[in-house]
Amino acid sequence: MRANFEELVKIMDILREKCPWDRQQTHKSLKKYLIEETYEVIEAIDENDYSKLKEELGDLLLQVVFHAKIAQEKGAFDIYEVIYDICQKMKKRHTHVFGEDNFKTADEVLQNWDRIKSKEKEIKTVSEAMQSIPKHLPALMRSYKVQEKAAKVGFDWEDYKDALKKVYEELGEFEESLSKYSAQDKLEEELGDVLFAVVNVARFFNIDPEEALSKTIQKFITRFSYVEEQAEKQGKKLNEMTLKDMDKFWEEAKKI
Repeated sequence: MRANFEELVKIMDILREKCPWDRQQTHKSLKKYLIEETYEVIEAIDENDYSKLKEELGDLLLQVVFHAKIAQEKGAFDIYEVIYDICQKMKKRHTHVFGEDNFKTADEVLQNWDRIKSKEKEIKTVSEAMQSIPKHLPALMRSYKVQEKAAKVGFDWEDYKDALKKVYEELGEFEESLSKYSAQDKLEEELGDVLFAVVNVARFFNIDPEEALSKTIQKFITRFSYVEEQAEKQGKKLNEMTLKDMDKFWEEAKKI
């Protein structure tokens, strides 16, 4: 059986009226749940788990309805206005589908999307386009998007080799700061430059740095779990082992 959308909206109305926890929530208090549910959707996609994806999309949809309900109570808008606005936006930005434009490639579609978006938001400069990128995005993702904006107007390295040289240059500056026992804020600045340069290299190969780092984190956890398992088999705890002993198991994990 398929529940209709109005039933979900009605459930939220009831929760806001009768549930003490739901009643006390605000846009700000719900921010962490919105972020959490978004990442759980991403995890389900990565795991190719459709059962989990269905559940997590429902949780994310609930957050959308929740925020719309709070806005409605404040007289700002309701969920149906949210739906109306997104429908209008999709039609307005897909002029090759709902209008008379004729684009043959995905790149042309994206360029048209950017043109329309900039006009809607009255973005006139590249700097304003960079500032419009949400500041709460993960920093690696935001770096990538900022660099894309710069590259579109020709502010870019000629090839990946130049970008790679910049990584080594920034590493050298970070190392120099370390040798001078620089202040914490200086070290933070120099390390930020290193990370920004690494993102630039990733962009040349269309590698999502956020995705790449997430995979490396999982790889590290998997290998570390092997080290811990081998230690347990020997009746030892990790803090009782030397780094050399742990590194031996680490190398075994890499081969596996």
